Amino acid sequence: MAGVDAVVTGAGGFIGGHLTRALLAEGRSVRAVDRKPLRDWYQVHDGALNVVRDVSLLDSCHEVLDGGAGEVYHLAADMGGMGFIESNKAACMLSVLSSTHMLLAARDAGVGRYFYSSSACVYAAHKQTEAEVLPLREEDAYPAMPEDGYGWEKLFSERMARHFREDYGLTTRVARYHNVYGPFGTWTGGREKAPAAACRKVAQAVLTGGQEIEIWGDGEQTRSFTYIDDCVEGTMRLARSECAEPLNIGSDRLVSINQLYAIVEQIAGVRLEHRHVPGPLGVRGRNSDNTRVRKELGWEPEVSLLDGLEATYRWVYDQVTAQLQGRPYQR
Repeated sequence: MAGVDAVVTGAGGFIGGHLTRALLAEGRSVRAVDRKPLRDWYQVHDGALNVVRDVSLLDSCHEVLDGGAGEVYHLAADMGGMGFIESNKAACMLSVLSSTHMLLAARDAGVGRYFYSSSACVYAAHKQTEAEVLPLREEDAYPAMPEDGYGWEKLFSERMARHFREDYGLTTRVARYHNVYGPFGTWTGGREKAPAAACRKVAQAVLTGGQEIEIWGDGEQTRSFTYIDDCVEGTMRLARSECAEPLNIGSDRLVSINQLYAIVEQIAGVRLEHRHVPGPLGVRGRNSDNTRVRKELGWEPEVSLLDGLEATYRWVYDQVTAQLQGRPYQR
């Protein structure tokens, strides 16, 4: 293969599809890579070189980086919302194969810059036991006690990227994403995250005349949520920056899950009964401290939760409508 400006792994996924679009909009040549058949990609961009390969395999990694690349954005991972990662710890940890093999191939191909998408799940559990949690600073990842399974793989792969930079001179950059949401993402099937699940439940109630929706736990667990456009902007800024240490890419507006559902109901123009049921909850509270990202990048997320959820709800509403009518829809 010929060299390209950028390679995006996980390009058939939520963040990867949006990132590929942004890179193409800059006029970059992009090799978009995912192991899913093209028909299952969330977004397929005609301007990209779309390649179906499994980057958990070393030979595939060497193939997709054949000819070199100016930037590599490694987003490929087996993951989902809390309902998925709580019951698929081994599958989440096996993403270490793609993390390892892409680093090896990037080193061997002499790529310019290598970006790794980590997660706020790397942060120590004892820092997240209260709903009114203190915002998490980058140094709060240690002493290490991340989310079991998924968080451990992310933290290990962060360290590996650091050591490839130190030992082999590969320019690596790492972002810790905080609950990214938006259109063209998973909204049903068990891998969806809280914003998409809220939009789906409310849309289903609106379209079917339902009066009640389920919420896991008491709904007082807290998070911050980052709109996809902010995530992509932060990713590209960080990848091209001089900041070698991991940075939070996330909103610092803390809301409860109950508040999240209330905002979606406000957007939909309804008020529904909430039935609280048992379910996987994760940590009690999690928020992003953006002090360092403001200092290092002169930037932080800007899209309000209301605006981001409105765009997300409209898109999910259309998908639910198509599903109920038996028309094609994106899962």
